[in-house]
Amino acid sequence: MKAVIQRVSEASVTVAGDKISSIETGLLILIGIEESDNQDDISWLSNKISRLRIFNDNHGVMNESIQDIDGEIIVVSQFTLQASTKKGNRPSYIKAAKPEIAIPMYEKFIRQLEIDIGKKVGTGKFGADMKVALLNDGPVTILIDTKNKV
Repeated sequence: MKAVIQRVSEASVTVAGDKISSIETGLLILIGIEESDNQDDISWLSNKISRLRIFNDNHGVMNESIQDIDGEIIVVSQFTLQASTKKGNRPSYIKAAKPEIAIPMYEKFIRQLEIDIGKKVGTGKFGADMKVALLNDGPVTILIDTKNKV
C-alpha cells in the first residue's frame, strides 16, 4: 500500500456536485492498493498513521499525532499512486489492485483506522470522479509505502 498523507486545515471530497466528506484540522490520506497488499499492510499502515507525530505542540514543534489533537481524517482511494513510469510516457497501472481486491482492502483500512483513532473517518467514493479540495497546513506531506517498512 502506498499512502500520501497531508496535514490539512480543511479538506473535502465532492462527487457529482455533492460534498460527501469534509473535515477541518486533520489528515487527508490518498491510498493506493496493489495486488500483493494484505491485512498486515493495513494494520501496519493504520498504526503508523494514527501515531505519526506531524502536528505542532505548544512550542511549534511537530510532536503530536492525530490522536493527540483529536483531529479528523478523510481517506480517498487513488489507484494512480501505483503508477509505474519506468517505460515510455504513459503510466502503467499493472500493480494497482483490481476493484474486487481493492474495494474490500480500502474498506478494511478505513475500519482499522477508525479503531486506531477512535472516531469515524470520512471517505471518498471508490471509482468515482471525485473533486478533492484541501488547504495543506505547513505544507506537510508524507509518503509511506508498506513495502518499505524497514
